Amino acid sequence: MPSFRQQLVHALVLKVLRDQRQRAYEDSFQIVHFSIQTNHLHLILEAEDGPTKTSATRSRNALRSGVSGFLIAFARRLNKLLGRRGKIWNDRYHRHDLESPHEVKTSLRYVVNNFRKHGHVTFGAGAFDYYSSAQHFDGWSDALFDSFEEPEPWTEVRPRTWLLGTGWKRHGLIHTEEVPGPRRPAVRR
Repeated sequence: MPSFRQQLVHALVLKVLRDQRQRAYEDSFQIVHFSIQTNHLHLILEAEDGPTKTSATRSRNALRSGVSGFLIAFARRLNKLLGRRGKIWNDRYHRHDLESPHEVKTSLRYVVNNFRKHGHVTFGAGAFDYYSSAQHFDGWSDALFDSFEEPEPWTEVRPRTWLLGTGWKRHGLIHTEEVPGPRRPAVRR
């Protein structure tokens, strides 16, 4: 299996992410931030939520449909690109619900700066990971935006929830050189 950070696979991931916005659940599910690693992805997403049991059920259904739709679409297209058949994902997704501003900030840092955790090198302060949504992230304290042109530009997605939109900023903006620490284990789904 090639690295997901390889140029053709990277472009495919971005295309599938963009296509997800056009699906029937686009109003109740959206992938807001992502990070492409060599053999996995990190996603921060929103699914419709509400106080009633009916909307909580819709939230779970939107999440399930959105994630499985993305995983299936990516696996099919990657297999087609590689001229192969078979399983792409070794495991199902690992879900962790974010419930506080601090937890959201920690997760955002983990996703948009994850390449630093893996030892990828950048040149100079303010640089960010090309293989993530970091270029479109509005919570940097020091971002230096290169004028590179993305081969398959990511559609900027604005968070709909208070926590992901502004709530986390109560704990300060994120510096591009912060290295994410370990996370507590996610719940297997």
